[in-house]
Amino acid sequence: MHRRTMLMLIPGALALTALAGGCRGSSATSSARTQTSTTSPPGTAVDPNAPEVVAPGDIPDTQVFIPYTTADFTMTAPEGWSQSMTGSSTTFTDHYNAIQIETTAARDAPTLATVQSTEIPTLQRDVPNFSLGKISSVRRTAGSAVLVTYRAGSAPDPVTGKRVAIDVERYEFWRNGRQVTMILSAARGSDNVDPWKTVTNSFAWAQ
Repeated sequence: MHRRTMLMLIPGALALTALAGGCRGSSATSSARTQTSTTSPPGTAVDPNAPEVVAPGDIPDTQVFIPYTTADFTMTAPEGWSQSMTGSSTTFTDHYNAIQIETTAARDAPTLATVQSTEIPTLQRDVPNFSLGKISSVRRTAGSAVLVTYRAGSAPDPVTGKRVAIDVERYEFWRNGRQVTMILSAARGSDNVDPWKTVTNSFAWAQ
């Protein structure tokens, strides 16, 4: 009733023109709104294979460390962490924090050059989402070691299959044809500088 009254106030041709223009404007606005809501900005596509970023897992200052001894070396590990062994490799884990130690035979001591030329390509091939940080020589209580820092994706969760984004410190100690590789990892962004120094400084060769 209200619409018919309004049209009577406008000459016929003008009324049709106004209605047609209104319909076109409404359609154009609707189309623009639809395009805006359904078009994703460039570069925002989600990578389904990217590791999941979780809350940092800082090791508390109150963490207690206990001795761990093998025929080749001694060190301390965080008390209460789960321990598992596979061949010559031992791993301590707590949530997304992990310490892996492996002893292998090596004729020569690792150097920055040999790590860059031989080990980095292997890590790039075998480690999911590998991103190299830095290769450097560091001093610890047991002597010098080659340190490689990098980012990666963790092993897949056995239930969900998801990987977690982690920061990794890989230390390589060598003496008399034996190499001990110590890999410390935590959820990306964790502040474990002091605990990692405690662990790596506790490493000592067996007499």
